[in-house]
Amino acid sequence: MAQPQPTLAQLRALVGVADHRHFGRAAASLHVSQPTLSSAVAALERTLGIQLVERTTRSVLLTPLGEEIVRRARGVLGALDDITQLAVSAREPLTGDIRLGVIPTVAPYLLPRLLPSLRARRPEARLRLREAQTHALLEELRGGALDLALLALPNDEPGVVELPLYDEDFVLVTPADHPMAGGSGLPVGALSGQELLLLEDGHCFRAQALDVCREAGARERSALRGASLSTIVQMVAGGLGLTLVPAAAVGVEVGEGRGLATATFRDPPPRRRIGLAFRTTSARVADWNLLAAEIRAALPVTKLRVTPVGDPPGAALRRDLSAVGSGGQAGSGEPPDGA
Repeated sequence: MAQPQPTLAQLRALVGVADHRHFGRAAASLHVSQPTLSSAVAALERTLGIQLVERTTRSVLLTPLGEEIVRRARGVLGALDDITQLAVSAREPLTGDIRLGVIPTVAPYLLPRLLPSLRARRPEARLRLREAQTHALLEELRGGALDLALLALPNDEPGVVELPLYDEDFVLVTPADHPMAGGSGLPVGALSGQELLLLEDGHCFRAQALDVCREAGARERSALRGASLSTIVQMVAGGLGLTLVPAAAVGVEVGEGRGLATATFRDPPPRRRIGLAFRTTSARVADWNLLAAEIRAALPVTKLRVTPVGDPPGAALRRDLSAVGSGGQAGSGEPPDGA
């Protein structure tokens, strides 16, 4: 006799519980009643013959096997969404929901300036935004919870295509009375012996700034780490050291009357590359290439200090469409892991 199969409603209920760790909040997010959601999870446990959720008076926990099934359920639900969105995008490019994850050192500086232009150019595209650190975004991307991630490149993640969007220089932030305040064309070696304030572990910008410190002979003031660029810039204003910020953040974080100044570096300055990442198996490769082109085209409107980069016009789109049309994997000459 055939083994009973989980339903999509049951898988969605389990993933909702995993996301919210609370039956009430999970039910609200799925627009169902709490008894309906609880029944779906219980039915899934009966179907599989295993316990997936530990119910306590204070919290909801997943069993180890439950965590693994959630991971796979995300992939199943993501694949179903891909099928639906493939049909939608075939009728009209860049329409419907787009689940975009963005790293914290990009989101508050780029998105407020970029989104109005994108909405004007592509009003049928509905961006659903999620801000998180790189490792979390990549995990959610692999699991199907996100369609795309906007982050620093490269990540060398198996099964993920990366499309470069722009480069941005690093800028030194100092107290207004510091000897390097207002400088331009500084050699990186000018940081030798200086103490720099950096972000806490988990931020990719921290690793990039550490690379600059090693090159320059600077050191981190490790006793003081910030959870955000805003925090470390305020530490600089308090005379606790210097820091590096991406150029796009300067207009927001370093303003008049804050006791701060900036300095720029000699060419080639330390910099980072920002781009989009998506699964090689995504059904919307053409849409993601188009979105990348739209973002690059809109960058001048933002008036941020960034330099658009990318493939020659149409190259990535032609390559990826060719791969999809021939049954291969977009953006990669190899099948994804497990194929």
